[in-house]
Amino acid sequence: MARRGPPSVHGLAIVDKPAGVTSHDVVAQLRRRFGERRIGHAGTLDPGATGVLIVGVGHVTRLLRFVTAGTKRYTGEIVLGVETASLDADGAVTATHAMAPVELAWARRVVAEQLTGTIEQVPPMVSALHVDGRRLHDLAREGIEVERAPRAVTIECFDITGTTIDPDGRQVLHVDVTCSAGTYVRTLAADLGRLLGGGGHLRGLRRTVVAPFTIEEAAPPEACELLPPAAAVRALPQLVASDATAARIANGAVLDAPPGMGPWAFVDGAGDVLAVYEEHRTGTAKPAVVIPR
Repeated sequence: MARRGPPSVHGLAIVDKPAGVTSHDVVAQLRRRFGERRIGHAGTLDPGATGVLIVGVGHVTRLLRFVTAGTKRYTGEIVLGVETASLDADGAVTATHAMAPVELAWARRVVAEQLTGTIEQVPPMVSALHVDGRRLHDLAREGIEVERAPRAVTIECFDITGTTIDPDGRQVLHVDVTCSAGTYVRTLAADLGRLLGGGGHLRGLRRTVVAPFTIEEAAPPEACELLPPAAAVRALPQLVASDATAARIANGAVLDAPPGMGPWAFVDGAGDVLAVYEEHRTGTAKPAVVIPR
């Protein structure tokens, strides 16, 4: 079998993922569109969810881990009175509750007291998280449930913006959530339903921010722009390397740590990414990723 050659197309795409397709489907579409096999995404969106999906092309796939660490923002709806197996509208109904109408002031107080700040979440079985080398959603499809350790996440803002009654007579809370990477909004929805005296599930999830990228910059897969690789390190401190430093970076040299907190992106005079460095021993920085020239 012929060995695949190195990637020849490099960049970052900010996609507005439509509903009804997986994040992998978006990657496959962009492989065809850009004519490049080495493509990956940062931060999976479920098939029913829409919004910002960051996709790296070529060498930029190696920079995606510096994108996933950013703050996320979502809008969505929490349907009270109905629990589902997946904690969202795509799952089978597992329980229903006759819940009295919830006053917004009470719901907001519950959120402020118990679902804001640093909290612990148990990842849902339908997540893409790996446990013992297998994704949880693959195990869930086989009817297998495994122990999941709770993880600390930070909910910066959990705003209930309003409430409506849907055609089935269920109360729906409209929410806007800003949170740390690794937060499961569907778990927030289920937890809030339980805290309000019954149950609930999430629907209509839309991701509007993967900091520093916003929905205003995004476009559908067939129309999104391929940005230069430097866009992937937009949130990092950037330092312009001299020719001598660039030569050392190309050889993976350990450097004196730049001022401030890492990681740091080194770029050349034209703004092209050379490498991302992280803290090493005291006063030094080592390369986490070096981009081939």
